[in-house]
Order: sequence, then structure tokens, then C-alpha cells
Amino acid sequence: MSMLGTPGSKTQPFFLGTFASNCSGGMTVTKVPERWVNSWDNNLELARLLDDAGIDFMLPIARWIGYGGETNFHGGVLETITWATGLLAQTRNLTLFATIHTAANHPVVVAKQLATMDQISGSRVGLNIVAGWNKPEYEALGLTLPDDHPTRYGYAQEWFDIVKALWTRTEAFDWDGTYFKLKNVLGDPRPSKPMPILNAAGSDEGRKFAVRNADFLFTPAIDLARSKDEIAALKQQGAGVGRAVEVLTFSHVVCRPTEGEAKEYLEYFGRTNADWAAVDNLVRLQFAHAQSFPHDLLALIRDRMAAGHGGFPLTGTPEQVADGLTALHAAGFRGTTLSFVDYAEEFPYFRDNVLPILEQRGVRLAPDVARSAA
Repeated sequence: MSMLGTPGSKTQPFFLGTFASNCSGGMTVTKVPERWVNSWDNNLELARLLDDAGIDFMLPIARWIGYGGETNFHGGVLETITWATGLLAQTRNLTLFATIHTAANHPVVVAKQLATMDQISGSRVGLNIVAGWNKPEYEALGLTLPDDHPTRYGYAQEWFDIVKALWTRTEAFDWDGTYFKLKNVLGDPRPSKPMPILNAAGSDEGRKFAVRNADFLFTPAIDLARSKDEIAALKQQGAGVGRAVEVLTFSHVVCRPTEGEAKEYLEYFGRTNADWAAVDNLVRLQFAHAQSFPHDLLALIRDRMAAGHGGFPLTGTPEQVADGLTALHAAGFRGTTLSFVDYAEEFPYFRDNVLPILEQRGVRLAPDVARSAA
């Protein structure tokens, strides 16, 4: 069963996962030779390490074209449904999210794919809904990205309403909506338990969609004082529509025995050898088509975009990295994803040296304790 559960679940005080290991370069826009290779073998090795260590989930990015530059960052991507299904069959406790673009995937097909994955995994699958923002990807697929957020999220809402209907109705039905006309559809099989739903909340329309539909809202942590207010507002917004929601963020880890070593490596991969052409393409597209990052802060975090795709920096000794994670927890985040320059190479050091500190502080429960509470 999914360790994530639903909002309010006590399985873990603070969830940890990984992000974007299905994508070339992971979350690091760098030219260094040891940057992440997103092969199936590497992903499987990482999933087994995470599963054994009691990490809660893996979250992929669905991407169709890269960001250019010398490395064509995210030019190589393992498709998220097949990636997650393969990893679910090879793990025991991890939750695997499938990241799905509503415009590129038919809801009747997705509902059945996820219900099948639910059976394969014993209910360890989650859905990350993407309403769309990256115009060049839409053009690559022969689609038109609506200029206005209400249209994007109106489509996404009807899409997800159909998925939910297929998961709950026990008899065939017709659907006569604005965007979909369906005849005699039935969801069989259906998931055996509610699955965690994730959505990145950026624009006003996006946040309305997220609090109506998602269990976990995904948003950057740039300034923690600002994040604390933002989380409180999101929870209040959810309560206003009768829903309990949790908020997740994403982080990038550079953990070394000394602070000097960590900072030196960050300078090496995230500044000296950053793929700045790809970084600038990424920032330009965020400004043009998305509101995932507050635009008043986006220009200030160009270096963070190189080092960890804009993720919260966790740089330093194991104690300092644990301090950063503790601060995220104290700000009200329910969890964070982690990324590394080379996930499989660097995670064991994090596992052996940071996780025990978090357990001592009560930020994390030991894996066996968390499973018994699930």
C-alpha cells in the first residue's frame, strides 16, 4: 500500500522522494561528465536503494523535447507510465507517480492504465496531473497551448472528472461535456484504494484546480518565510472547499563530509560547468508560459536553476543538510523531493549520514515504524 496515504496520514511526519531521475541530467543543468544518466538500469538501481532505505516515493517529469544547450538538458526521457510500472514490479514499498499531461493523454486510457498499475503494485501508484505550460512541447505534438489559464484548467478539470467517474461508477455511462463526448464507457478494473493525486500549483487558476483535486500541492521553496505564509494560504483555500491538502516542495542535495567540499563541488558543477544556454532556455520558457515560480523571484535564482532546477539548496555537511530539511518541515511542508548530480552514487552517503539525524529529531520515522503505522 502507498506509504503516502492521504493528507493527515501519520505514516511519516515528513515525506521524502526523488524527482526527475527519468530525465537526462535529472534536475542539474550541468556539463560535468558524472551528470545523471537516466538509463533504465540506473533508475532500477536507484529505486532499489530508495526502497530498501524507506524513502517514500519517486516522481518523474513528463517531457517531450529538451531544453537545448550543449547537453540538450532533458532531451532524453523515459516515459512515465511505463517507467513507473516497471519500477513498481521491482519494488516493495515505494510509491511511484506517473506524471501525465492532460492534453496528450486520453482520460479513459489513463484511468485504465493507472488501475492496472494499482493491481501490479498493491496500491503504490500516484498520479501527477499536468495541465500544460511548455508551448514548444505542444507544438512538437501538433497541439495548441491555450493562452489563458482558465481554458487550460477547464480542460484539465473535465479530464480528471472523467478519470474519477471511471474509478467510482460501477455501470457504463455517457459523457457530454465541453471537451469530451464519450459513449458507453466503464472503468473496469478500478483502483482498490484512493491513490495520491499531485499537482503543481502556480497561477491562481492552477491553485484553484489543485485545492479542488489534489491531495498534495507541489510548489517551490525559495524563501521559507514566504513559503510559510503560502502554505497557510493554500491550506485555508483547501479548507474553504472542504478539502485537506498537504504541500510538497523540491530540493537539491550536495552533501559532503565538510562544508568546504560541498561548496566547492557546487561551484564546479552548478556554476563553472553549468550549461547556461539550457538554463536560459528553461528560465525564458518559465517566464513566457508558466507561473510555477514567482516571476519576481525567478530572475534572482538563475544559479539555482542550474544547480537544481530551482530546487531548495541543501548544501553542506550531513548536519547542515538535515538542518535544511528540518527547516522545510518547520515551515509547514509535508515533504520534499531530493535530487543529486548522480542519484545512485550520492544517495547512499545521504542515507547513511542524514537520515539517522532526521530520525533522531523526529522529522522522520524509521522505515519499520512508518510501515507499522501505515
